[in-house]
Amino acid sequence: MRTVEKEQILDRIRFENPWWEKPHKIDKFYGNIEKPRAYFDLFYPKVVEKKPKRALVLMGPRRVGKTVFIHQSIQRLLDSGVSPKLICYLSIDHPIYNQMGLEELFKYCQEASGIKRGKKFYMFFDEVQYLKDWEKHLKVLVDSYHDVKFIATGSSAAALKLKSDESGAGRFTDFLLPPLTFYEYLELINETHIVWQNQPIALFDTDEIESLNEHFINYLNFGGYPEVIFSDQVKSDPSRYIKRDIIDKVLLRDLPSLYGIHDVQELNSLFTTLAYNTGNEVSLVGLSQRSGVAKNTIKRYIKYLEAAFLIKIIHRIDKNAMRFKRATTFKVYLTNPSMWSALFSPITSDDKRIIGHLAETAIFAQWFHSQDRPIYYARWKNGEVDLVGVSDVKPDFAIEIKWSDRYVKNPKNLSNLIEFCQTHNLTSVPSVTLNVAATTITVKKTLLIKNTEIVFIPTSLYCLSVGFNIIRGKGMSDLTYLI
Repeated sequence: MRTVEKEQILDRIRFENPWWEKPHKIDKFYGNIEKPRAYFDLFYPKVVEKKPKRALVLMGPRRVGKTVFIHQSIQRLLDSGVSPKLICYLSIDHPIYNQMGLEELFKYCQEASGIKRGKKFYMFFDEVQYLKDWEKHLKVLVDSYHDVKFIATGSSAAALKLKSDESGAGRFTDFLLPPLTFYEYLELINETHIVWQNQPIALFDTDEIESLNEHFINYLNFGGYPEVIFSDQVKSDPSRYIKRDIIDKVLLRDLPSLYGIHDVQELNSLFTTLAYNTGNEVSLVGLSQRSGVAKNTIKRYIKYLEAAFLIKIIHRIDKNAMRFKRATTFKVYLTNPSMWSALFSPITSDDKRIIGHLAETAIFAQWFHSQDRPIYYARWKNGEVDLVGVSDVKPDFAIEIKWSDRYVKNPKNLSNLIEFCQTHNLTSVPSVTLNVAATTITVKKTLLIKNTEIVFIPTSLYCLSVGFNIIRGKGMSDLTYLI
């Protein structure tokens, strides 16, 4: 049986690191990308962070730009004066590296670059989940090589998160890269000029709401993944790219291999049902009766789908903001609305059957970027509120998401929102906070209803503002939050 020769491995490593030779630039495929995502300004400082001594693990759904982030980081290191030979990149999914451990690969990289131990070295492992027990080996590398910064990425986010939590305590820094926010989408297509910020709450405004809404509909259909927004070919057939390349690979390969799932058809059927009902309340009983699958099995599948960042569920509270001890119903959301158009069909602005639910999904997708923010929905007898934020066991904002302007003329139809806010003394101070809001299509207005100040704001503007504030708030301590 033939084995891979050492020189073949070294040649492959040299090929993957073109910056070792002049002109010391990353591959033009990555270099031609005009601008990084907003998240890059949060990620790169962790790449060059010296203390604490940890490996950086970049995780997230497929196709959100992790490999691009790595190459943009490499270019920035080069631009900052780091010697090209002190930066090494490996795409672990290449067959030539099959059955090789991380430390063995790292030593090959040092040999190929000609750099001896003792100098500050940056080692990038891409698609690290393809190596068995990668987390144990990465931990050993962190402990053994104090002059090396290890950065690992992977598309099987569920596997990465599980292994990183189990074996990387105190050795790994996790960084989640979700799908694009609406603000990032506008930034990448160079359309942020149609909006501006109002201070002090960093709330966006526009004189071109119709244009912004067109972009919002495009975001609902195609806006989650950087590759999609720049390709007319992909937009013409989102099912081929998003469904086959992103969703199916997670359902058919990643999750079964990680959790030992044998009935892939059963898992796929459940995901399709949940995806179709994004923004809706569902129940374990209903799902079980419809599918014929036991409730405990459904619970496990939902946990797996959440771990893979395909869906997210939020739990119910009552009018008094109390959690239910035995929660059998919950709301389900896709982590990005563009998955819906890939699974079913793209929508238009007047598609009343689904656009309200996808608008709600888009807004929740912005909140999804804030991993430590408790978000619920409220439901009680004859009443409900779409999204409720809770801080220190007390609601601090409540939002009704509507793709309609009619509630501005008939605000009494928001009686559930008003009742909930009065119960908890919630109101907005438009120049300072946005604690109570109802979204619209085009209208922006503030009304005082039964001593509760409600801000009406177009859905697209609210979605834009939330996404911007959450990302920028993570890295800018002087930012006044939207809520």
